[in-house]
Amino acid sequence: MEELEQLGPRLRAARQARDWTLEDLAGRAGMSVSTLSRLESGKRQASLELLLPLTRQLGIRVDDLLAPRHRDPRVHRTPVTRGGMTIAPLTKTESAVRAFKITYRPDAPVREPQVHDGHEWLYVLSGRLSLELGEQQLTLLPGEAAEFDTIVPHRMRAAGPGPAEVISIFNAAGERVHVHSPSDGLASAEQLSDGQPEGEIRSEHGHTD
Repeated sequence: MEELEQLGPRLRAARQARDWTLEDLAGRAGMSVSTLSRLESGKRQASLELLLPLTRQLGIRVDDLLAPRHRDPRVHRTPVTRGGMTIAPLTKTESAVRAFKITYRPDAPVREPQVHDGHEWLYVLSGRLSLELGEQQLTLLPGEAAEFDTIVPHRMRAAGPGPAEVISIFNAAGERVHVHSPSDGLASAEQLSDGQPEGEIRSEHGHTD
């Protein structure tokens, strides 16, 4: 069946979207690396006994691996708000690229500039966004975009007088800094997974939360 033929590639994509190696996921799921590798390559027949611990660790459903090619393309994920920032996920949990609509409020607490692996692209929808990038201090207006390497110290916040709405796109490494914390681990990802109830996101990024 076509659905089963797509299971291995979808499983691999979900793992790579989290920037995990075969060893990372196999260890978390309590299975051997060779078993996981054979599942991803289609050389091992899948079973619920094998898939359930994997999907649990990945924060996805078994249906996400078995869904037909022409499944509903709409993204149904709940925005979350915490201390000055609202994050609305725009992509599915298994997507290799992470896209969010982020709203910064001008009364949010100011954080220190952050540095982390990854790359970020952003587009200002409304309001005024203050972007500190290394020694540069920029104010981006609606319709302006920016792209930068996140190993450069950076910080973003609303420049006022009202909130700033921004579309941010980054890879898995960038997502972990935006919406995860070391203490939260996978909990943050699960709170943002399709169909999960609204929760809180802790951000270590210069994006104020």
